[in-house]
Amino acid sequence: MKATVKGRYEGDKSSTFAAFAVNAGDLKLKASMTDATFVHGPSLNGLALSVEKPGSFIIDYNVPKKDVRFQFMNSVRAFDKTVNLTYTHARVDNRVGLDGSVAFDPANKVSVSYALGSGNCKVKYVYTHGVLRRTVLEPCYDVSKNSWDFAVTRKFDGGDSLRAIYQTSSKNLGLEWNRESKPYGSFKISTSFNLAEQKKVPKIIAESTWNYEM
Repeated sequence: MKATVKGRYEGDKSSTFAAFAVNAGDLKLKASMTDATFVHGPSLNGLALSVEKPGSFIIDYNVPKKDVRFQFMNSVRAFDKTVNLTYTHARVDNRVGLDGSVAFDPANKVSVSYALGSGNCKVKYVYTHGVLRRTVLEPCYDVSKNSWDFAVTRKFDGGDSLRAIYQTSSKNLGLEWNRESKPYGSFKISTSFNLAEQKKVPKIIAESTWNYEM
């Protein structure tokens, strides 16, 4: 069994998330909960269950909302390239999404996500630079908003990485520092602020994740 605990701290607010996963043959069974499950005594709030067959399907069940989300994955060959496809359907929210991605080589990848009904569509290009692939450029075009988002990530020795994100439609600029460590888990500090506002007050969030094998 594998357990994951996440903590999130934002100003005077904090939240906790915990998940437990166990393998059952080809399937992975998972239960997750938030602090809402226990804050006023044990309850079903924040409780979710899922069944996954890696690379094939995921079925998520949100217990308090009684909502089922189906996700099916497959891949096809086209022009000597592997195209990965994902179909997602959330029953209660009646949301249906289609995602596809193709890697032309180890350095270049294109992905497309489309939401049926709303017509929202995003096209993202991912380029990893250098022999060690430590610099990642990710321009993304939002068709419905006719706007661009840009992200740049730089990875360092020891599991550290820096990431900058800029959304042209909202003029939001975000910065993230992330540290990955197998024995100590991961830790991330992120900040964001709106360049269109006269008083640019940064929003700071700290997140930590611990993984345990039981």
